[in-house]
Amino acid sequence: MSGVAPTTPPELLGSRDSRLLGRLRPSSAVTALLSTVVVFGVLGYIVVNAPGWPRVQQSFFSADIFLESLPDLLQALLINIQLFLIAETLILIFSLVLAVMRSLPGPVFFPFRLMAVVYIDIFRGIPSILVIFLLGFGIPGLRLKGVTNDAFVWGLVAIVLVWSAYVAEVYRAGIEAVHPSQEAAARSLGLSRLQALRYVVLPQAIRRVIPPLLNDFIGLQKDTALVSFIGVVEVFRQMQLDAGGAFNFTPYLAGAFIFLLLTIPMARFVDWLVARDRKRQMATLAR
Repeated sequence: MSGVAPTTPPELLGSRDSRLLGRLRPSSAVTALLSTVVVFGVLGYIVVNAPGWPRVQQSFFSADIFLESLPDLLQALLINIQLFLIAETLILIFSLVLAVMRSLPGPVFFPFRLMAVVYIDIFRGIPSILVIFLLGFGIPGLRLKGVTNDAFVWGLVAIVLVWSAYVAEVYRAGIEAVHPSQEAAARSLGLSRLQALRYVVLPQAIRRVIPPLLNDFIGLQKDTALVSFIGVVEVFRQMQLDAGGAFNFTPYLAGAFIFLLLTIPMARFVDWLVARDRKRQMATLAR
């Protein structure tokens, strides 16, 4: 029934976006503000009047120790950022290869599909920290000639192996979301299966999965802290060192603050992309 106008009004299609962004009338905005102040005020009152609050305040909320630990943590953050950027680049490439392997049609490509499925099942099933331990301690333990024992390198390899399995499934969902008629149209123009996949299906699939990919990379940014367990001095390990030196837990709070500074802007950027994509779909339906 092409050409029939959508029965759902555009303003109703956008109601989810309104709830997300909080487009409120002045009276509703005042109500929301008052309710927020009351809820957080009650929570704050309960916390600061708890019997153990003075001890917790001293152990976790020391302003002097917070400011003293920040320079060391920010310097260690460079390791996390370096690890994140390298891993993200490798994951995007490797996981796309895995997704394409799993999406290849026909019995000829069955071994490639099988290898991709086995890989994804294994590395999605094993906890990340175990893979990091196995590579970070196991490979150096073999004492192979010409193979590095650098903990940073093996932590990076472990993260790439694990996260590629997750991101490959995101890519595959995007590939399967492209309507089969797109590939059929490409084949009718004389393109082979691989050419249709490369020039028609993949560009559309990648565009569809950008928001979920960015969500995964928010999690990846946090998982870079796991390499501290094999000796890499990054933010989390520096937190432990500073907390041990000061006999105070405030450095952990400072580290959490740094991670929030990284992840919250990424989360808001993902929200913006999702809202933009929703508006584009609404505009298409309204035509």
